[in-house]
Amino acid sequence: MTANTTTAPTARLIEVFSAIQGEGLNVGTRQIFIRFAFCDLRCHFCDSVHTWNAPADCRIERTPGFRDFEIHSNPVAIPVLLEWIARQNLPCLHDSISLTGGEPLLHAAFLKEFLPQVRSLISLPIYLETGGHRPEQLAMILPYLDSVGMDLKLPSVSGESYWSEHMKFLQICYPNLETFIKIIISQHTDTHELEQAALLVADVSPEIPVFLQPVTPLIASESSNHTPILAPTPAQVLAWQTLMKKILKQVRVIPQTHKMLNQL
Repeated sequence: MTANTTTAPTARLIEVFSAIQGEGLNVGTRQIFIRFAFCDLRCHFCDSVHTWNAPADCRIERTPGFRDFEIHSNPVAIPVLLEWIARQNLPCLHDSISLTGGEPLLHAAFLKEFLPQVRSLISLPIYLETGGHRPEQLAMILPYLDSVGMDLKLPSVSGESYWSEHMKFLQICYPNLETFIKIIISQHTDTHELEQAALLVADVSPEIPVFLQPVTPLIASESSNHTPILAPTPAQVLAWQTLMKKILKQVRVIPQTHKMLNQL
């Protein structure tokens, strides 16, 4: 007789907390954030370098918005995470649950089991924030998502290049889910790459909203590539939006508003 060696899925987390979404289509809304550890990208502008690897512990907000964190050990099992989410879910407070990171799709096997259970427990929509470069993992959890915010990485800004993966990813998302694109722009943005990005999105649908996000400036010691990351000039932003609006119907410029509000 063969013993059952199946183990319950776990995930390594950074934190669970309640905050105001500061980026993209959901800006200004209140979300329960589940921040997953690990990322397989090394974007030059990354302001979450601490998520690239997994800490021994994660922090969990005891009271939504109070920043009264408890410390718990990694990895975390599904029943425990469900309990933490239920505790955050005060009546009429949150608009959705955000899966963020790091790269949440590195935990696709965990999410495939977790998301149906959290849906049966809580009626909040599920929103995925992702680098948009793992289409196979997206397909695993697509039925359990309501919306996706997909980063489109410009090599001149991020140091990463995933054009074909971004196309496959977007084709899976749209029109199955509410979908938008976020593109980080800096003083070093290559205009030809922005045009290529606009054409890529338009090949799927010119109706998909695109958000140009001026990078929050990082000094050399803060940036992942140890060089200063500078925001684009107003003239650059206006010129790039003009360029992309010739191809796409919705091109908005929104900085990281949560940084202005001193939110996590």
